[in-house]
Amino acid sequence: MRLVVSKRASNLFQARSITDGTRWGYRRQGGGTSRHRHESTSSHTGTLNPSTIAINDTSYPLDSWTNVPPSIVALTPRRLHLQPLHPVSLTRQLIESHFPPPTYVHYNSLPPVVTVAQNFDSLGFAADHPGRSRSDTYYVNKDTVLRTHTSAHQADIFRENASEGYTISADVYRRDAIDRSHYPVFHQMEGARMWDRKKIGSQDIGAAVWDDLKRLPNHGAIVEDPNPTVDSERNPQQVKYHSLDEVEALVAHLKRTLECVVEDLFSKARQVSTVSRTPDLGFEDPLRMRWVEAFFPFTSPSWELEVFWQGDWLEILGCGIVKQDLPINAGVPDQVGWAFGMGLERVAMLLFSIPDIRLFWSQDKRFLSQFSTAERISRFSPFSKHPACYKDLAFWLGSSSSRAGGLKGNSQDFHENDLMEIVREVGGDLVEDVALVDQFSHPASGRKSLCYRINYRSLERTLRNEEVNTLHTGIGEELKKKLHVELR
Repeated sequence: MRLVVSKRASNLFQARSITDGTRWGYRRQGGGTSRHRHESTSSHTGTLNPSTIAINDTSYPLDSWTNVPPSIVALTPRRLHLQPLHPVSLTRQLIESHFPPPTYVHYNSLPPVVTVAQNFDSLGFAADHPGRSRSDTYYVNKDTVLRTHTSAHQADIFRENASEGYTISADVYRRDAIDRSHYPVFHQMEGARMWDRKKIGSQDIGAAVWDDLKRLPNHGAIVEDPNPTVDSERNPQQVKYHSLDEVEALVAHLKRTLECVVEDLFSKARQVSTVSRTPDLGFEDPLRMRWVEAFFPFTSPSWELEVFWQGDWLEILGCGIVKQDLPINAGVPDQVGWAFGMGLERVAMLLFSIPDIRLFWSQDKRFLSQFSTAERISRFSPFSKHPACYKDLAFWLGSSSSRAGGLKGNSQDFHENDLMEIVREVGGDLVEDVALVDQFSHPASGRKSLCYRINYRSLERTLRNEEVNTLHTGIGEELKKKLHVELR
């Protein structure tokens, strides 16, 4: 039997919560259909049969680890970051303009299927890291995944050693919640700037970096940076590999570079915003930013950069000094430098005032026609507001469920991301958000009951009640079959 993934395959969502951050690395923090299941379509992208899965014209063997649904396969060729005049692509172009060749090479077409070694091992992820779980990651098979971050290519690019710096922009995939700012496919951008001790020769690395810093432009933003460059406990220096002067120079270069990027992005957005220019809304001049200490698996010391925007501090990106194990393992031990990463949809939602992440996947001309050039940021103008339809779904967990969702994905375990995946497969883009609204344990039996509220709402039309009922019933049936729950 052969299942064709065609235009009717699911058209899923993207990105981390707009309050959840950059999605750079893992700080740790994740049926039945109707005729109108999806509002947008995608081209024929792949096929499934009992032994293989085809993704972008390449076949991969299936095994017990495989958990990539047809809806996700259908999105792999979309690559919104390369579509002309798409807001994700325009955001990428704006950021790339601050990283000019020949110093920087831009990698925008790397394939989405990578090995487990590339995605996790090369970056030092522990064997029991939760990011490796099948509840968080789409496994093509036990050795291969859809990349969960652009850093899956970092070691290969270090090994290639084609330039002093690079950027990567790409679609990345993570099983996740459902709401207006989450989608299991989103787009990430990262970059790095490296200096080679051998090429610099007798000159001190720190001195060379300070010289390069003098060639960077200045900016007019107000920057809050209260913490020391390194802290032995909170934000440690890699003492074995870098002197304090080298770290100070690398950090100064890193921060100036990224401050200029962010100042330019939000200055353009402020020029066209129709919101009143008052301090309470974050439009005071100049722009305000602040550096916050952070942790990422592949940099140390590390930071997040936040911007004060419309009355609140919002995290824009994560960054830090590259852990020296990475270039050492890539065969370029004499290179030292910095790296950063950010979610493109997150930034685009802020810049273009886009309220719902599903819109990025829309092929409605009323959406796409609003964006014309990377030289000018256009504020999104909503073209419709259709009513929501809320329905609750309550069920008892199976008596053997541990709610753990561990690495081996026991079929009796319950993990919320598994529920979200079923809702996506049945409801597709017609589901706006899903939230846990009640839970309790039976005092006698100890069985646990959960109740989720599903909000059905189309971006393009009013849904019919019978259509929603069909979807809701289909979700319940799939939950019983796949998660072994008992509906209430």
